[in-house]
Amino acid sequence: MASPLKVCIVGSGNWGSAIARIIGNNVTSLRFATTVKMWVFEENVDGRKLSDIINTEHENVMYLPGYKLPENVVAVPKLRDAAEGADLLVFVVPHQFIRNLCDEMGIDAGPGGLKLISDIIREKMGIDVSVLMGANIANEVADEKFCETTIGSRILENGLLFKELLQTPNFRITVVDDADTVELCGALKNIVAVGAGFCDGLQCGDNTKAAVIRLGLMEMIAFAKLFSKNGAVSTATFLESCGVADLITTCYGGRNRRVAEAFSKMGKSIEELEKEMLNGQKLQGPATSAEVFHILKQKGLVDKFPLFTAVYQICFEGKPVQEMISCLQSHPEHM
Repeated sequence: MASPLKVCIVGSGNWGSAIARIIGNNVTSLRFATTVKMWVFEENVDGRKLSDIINTEHENVMYLPGYKLPENVVAVPKLRDAAEGADLLVFVVPHQFIRNLCDEMGIDAGPGGLKLISDIIREKMGIDVSVLMGANIANEVADEKFCETTIGSRILENGLLFKELLQTPNFRITVVDDADTVELCGALKNIVAVGAGFCDGLQCGDNTKAAVIRLGLMEMIAFAKLFSKNGAVSTATFLESCGVADLITTCYGGRNRRVAEAFSKMGKSIEELEKEMLNGQKLQGPATSAEVFHILKQKGLVDKFPLFTAVYQICFEGKPVQEMISCLQSHPEHM
């Protein structure tokens, strides 16, 4: 009989802790080793190490307070120690931190703008990578409210293995082979959510937000086709949970929308609001908009993506939030 597969969770923030609850409960089958190591970025909470709190109280009081973690999930503050001997690595960290983590694990992410995290890991570690994206707000997943998600995997067998590790009666998974598009959906939707938050701050109403979602989806599809290495982008993938469903829930309930609304009302910087509203955790939307804008500028396509461009310019170039409405009014979809 094959040895049980050892699982390591790389990351322990809001989403990482929610996933840890699922994995810790699901590894009770004979297929997986029962102890799950979770790498924790060490922080002090009221004079105590976060990893010690997790290992004694079985709760991430910093990023997922009020939800107990299974006792077989063990917090490990050194990444190499956590990942040693693991058969399955589950990365749950914001994309802007991946380069430092890759360095720590002996991987070089390289200098090029937007690069899929899965490609970085795949190329430098020589392993297959599946991608999970979906309409999955972490606290609702932790609360075991019903939701769907999508796993994109180039090797179906591996995607199904992660489905076995992660699926529950209230966390239902579809596996598709269009892995790059699944991953791009997860990144690009955060830009659109920032735009939705700006509109909420301007009190534009639901009709305007619906337009942001629709036009944002059109730009997501167009960018995915532009970015695709072989041009094989299935529009059907955008109808999975990773696409339109994730876009909707993020534009109504996600942190990118919430912080962007505060940004438009309060006049504080994104960095200040991250510290105040997210315990210092980082937003994905603004950083992704900068990477996307860099690529669009290189290719001379800025005018074709006015929503993505407006989010970048408002976040980083001091453009007024009202530019969000201007970009909708003159969007090429209406010309």
